[in-house]
Amino acid sequence: MDKLIGQMLDNRYEILEVIGTGGMAVVYKAKCHRLNRYVAIKVLKDEYAQDEEFRQRFHDESQSVAMLSHPNIVAVYDVSRSGNIDYIVMELIEGITLKEYLARRGPLSWQEVTFFSMQIAKALDHAHSRGIIHRDIKPQNIMLLRDGTVKVADFGIARHMAQQKTDNISEAIGSVHYVSPEQARGSHIDNRADLYSFGVVMYEMLTGRLPFEGDSAISVAVQHINSIPLPPSDYVPDIPPALEAITMKAMSPSLTRRYASAAQMYADLEHFKDDPSFKVEFSPDDTAAYTEQEIDATRKIANPGEVRESSHHSGGRRPSEEREERRSSVRTTLIFSIISVGIFIAGAIYFAISIINPFGSDEAEVLRAPSLLGRTMDELRQDPEIWDVYDIQEGQQVYDDTAPAGQIISQDPDAGRPLDEGQTIVVNISRGPQTITLEDYADKEYRQVEVALNRLGLQAEIVQETNEEVTQDNVIRTVPAAGSELNSGDTVILYVSKGPEPKSVTVPNVLTQTLAEAEADLRAAGLTPGEAVYVDSDEPDGTVIFQSVPANSTVEEGTTVDLQISRNPEPVMKNKTITFSIIAAEGDVQVEVRVDGTVQYNATHLTEDGEILVPLVAEEGTHTITIIQNGQTTYEANEVF
Repeated sequence: MDKLIGQMLDNRYEILEVIGTGGMAVVYKAKCHRLNRYVAIKVLKDEYAQDEEFRQRFHDESQSVAMLSHPNIVAVYDVSRSGNIDYIVMELIEGITLKEYLARRGPLSWQEVTFFSMQIAKALDHAHSRGIIHRDIKPQNIMLLRDGTVKVADFGIARHMAQQKTDNISEAIGSVHYVSPEQARGSHIDNRADLYSFGVVMYEMLTGRLPFEGDSAISVAVQHINSIPLPPSDYVPDIPPALEAITMKAMSPSLTRRYASAAQMYADLEHFKDDPSFKVEFSPDDTAAYTEQEIDATRKIANPGEVRESSHHSGGRRPSEEREERRSSVRTTLIFSIISVGIFIAGAIYFAISIINPFGSDEAEVLRAPSLLGRTMDELRQDPEIWDVYDIQEGQQVYDDTAPAGQIISQDPDAGRPLDEGQTIVVNISRGPQTITLEDYADKEYRQVEVALNRLGLQAEIVQETNEEVTQDNVIRTVPAAGSELNSGDTVILYVSKGPEPKSVTVPNVLTQTLAEAEADLRAAGLTPGEAVYVDSDEPDGTVIFQSVPANSTVEEGTTVDLQISRNPEPVMKNKTITFSIIAAEGDVQVEVRVDGTVQYNATHLTEDGEILVPLVAEEGTHTITIIQNGQTTYEANEVF
């Protein structure tokens, strides 16, 4: 059993159980007795607690995360040291990691990927805006709550950008499967390193697999530097092109072609969510590896010892050889520039001679292609100025949404271009809008159907209705019906199931019950017990004094009912001293002083004792004080304590 379980840190946090173990720390579930809530506490491991470097790093982590306050980042409540125990108090997350979720589900739908990714992007944007690089973005550090909320966790190797130092690969911490090329190279990094790792996470969500695998960490790191991953659609064909482009752009090994910020990435995700046909500025070239300039710009600057060691292991390479390589690179660039300028000048001369003809040739005027767009072949045959002068040949017939059947939609050469003697003008003819046979989409998830219709050039309109047989969010039927012939741009109405008609239930009266009794009765009635809030009250302690939905009302099954529970406040006690005189009597005088009938003073006095001072105590408020001497009530009145 863990030695900390059952201990109380700073007389406030009771350690209950271990909920996770990391490289440097153990995470416990604990109860904060001051605020009456459960928290997570990260405690530095014993083997590191004695190491000043690790303790400093643990402290740096807490400072980094304490700067952040965002609904998609695990919150830090407190940082402290109790005895020889360094610890951080954090928000307790009731959920699972994204890695665990992927292990259960495999590839996620593009809707889920978009939903999760937008939250991760917002978390990274917040962190980057405050100068914090996470440096270890991976599914294991992303928590999923039951309501679908994403929380980015474990800034354990986060560094402030202004304090960031270069690490080589042997010092890199974090999973190599998600590491950016510049991290793998041991280079200087910025916020774009997080975006690369984020892209790998999106790749894994879309495909259920990692872009690079290998027998060792080094082999995987080398692939991040030198290889290009297969597009996710090679594994899952129906991934929307825009979402694939966002993923691949984030994973671009080239820093200049990668997203510049999490805000840019979030903007593209939001555009895609609103319009799945959204085009992302991305091309296959964007997956190209580092350019030499980028490698130089991010290369780690070695210290003198490293330079000597590098020279030794490279077979005695001399600085003069490196200078010669740079001269060779300059010569190559100069030659390429001269060739480019030569090609440009030759093209300009050709254009001047063949098109502009500045030398004032006396040759006949050049024959140029007429504009044939928008006309039909029948119209051309009836126009001698066209048909008798030019050689026109019919090319392809293609579908076109804007031009009616038979109309010319393109020509080669274009209008105004010069024609050689006997040159043919080829025209392509519109077949009119392409007709589309509507598939049967019944019982398919409506978001996927929307995407399929958009790809066909059709619009989707959603109408929801209850249905006892069709699963919620699945299509019941379409209008027009399956098998109908449609044109691009037409609208298809999707009737989508809301699930069965909700049952009506009667709300029970749970007032005066204990919390456990009330929750049991609510569940038995088909309702959902909601939040239970404790409030100060004179009602019996621990009983229900308010329910958010009135008793005996009729509501839908599953409705949430919040409760308020009575909490009796601790009484405030007050002290009061009374003064009175002993009655005249022979011998002893028996004296009693009562508060609300309860004897608080009982003693024997003599008349000679004169005035007596008696201290009394009672709850704050008004109480009845009674003085009895020798069985006779000598004073009775209400007094305020």
